[in-house]
Amino acid sequence: MKKGFLYLLSMVLALVLVGLTSPNHDITIFLAGDSTVADKPYKNGNPEKGWGQIMPLYFKKGVRIENHAVNGRSTKSFIDEGRWDSIMSKVKPGDYVLIEFGHNDAKSEDPKRYAAAETDYTNNLKRFVNDVRQKGAIPVLATPIVRRRFNDEGLFYDTHGQYPDAVRKVAAETNTVLFDLHQTTRHLLEQLGTEKSKLLYLHIDTTEYRHLEKPIADDTHLSGYGAFRVCDMVAAQIRENIPSLGEYLKD
Repeated sequence: MKKGFLYLLSMVLALVLVGLTSPNHDITIFLAGDSTVADKPYKNGNPEKGWGQIMPLYFKKGVRIENHAVNGRSTKSFIDEGRWDSIMSKVKPGDYVLIEFGHNDAKSEDPKRYAAAETDYTNNLKRFVNDVRQKGAIPVLATPIVRRRFNDEGLFYDTHGQYPDAVRKVAAETNTVLFDLHQTTRHLLEQLGTEKSKLLYLHIDTTEYRHLEKPIADDTHLSGYGAFRVCDMVAAQIRENIPSLGEYLKD
């Protein structure tokens, strides 16, 4: 009787120790990108938000978001600064890595960031996909969200050139899930028109944030409302293209 009790006790203790020492089995979604994705500090009521900053609010328990996106980064500078290697050091099988670049890769005047769409940018995206798969994780490519641009006739025009198509081509060639945020954000801007679309971006009056010395008119970076609308698009793409992950989304 005593031996049986001691055996049972030892088994219980062993299970407790395994529970204490086993790694966290939550799925992690790593985000790699630029200012449109990045977390923004709340200091002084910063009106700028990235859609990745909003993303944790969309998931139930079992999924965590680790946002590595940083303002001003391109695929090239993200690699050169060691930020990509930092993600790869943490990724485990079954995780996801969602990648959205393009705004800064096109800045040909800046050799630290410039990555031509059909060469370096394309090759960097292919590297990202291959690296993630070698870790047993799942890569997801996203086209860059659009900037807010309308001509004098009130018609939207794009500024991203060949970069969205480069992402689409890499996704097709490597059989990688694609979130076409360029297409969905363009469609939203065209629906909203020249004035209502300002709500998505940083068109901020000094009466809204008293610390501002002058109004902001920024058609690249997202407002809080814009970040939520883009994150809605990301959630919709997850439900459509990765249903097993979509099960973790809140209703």
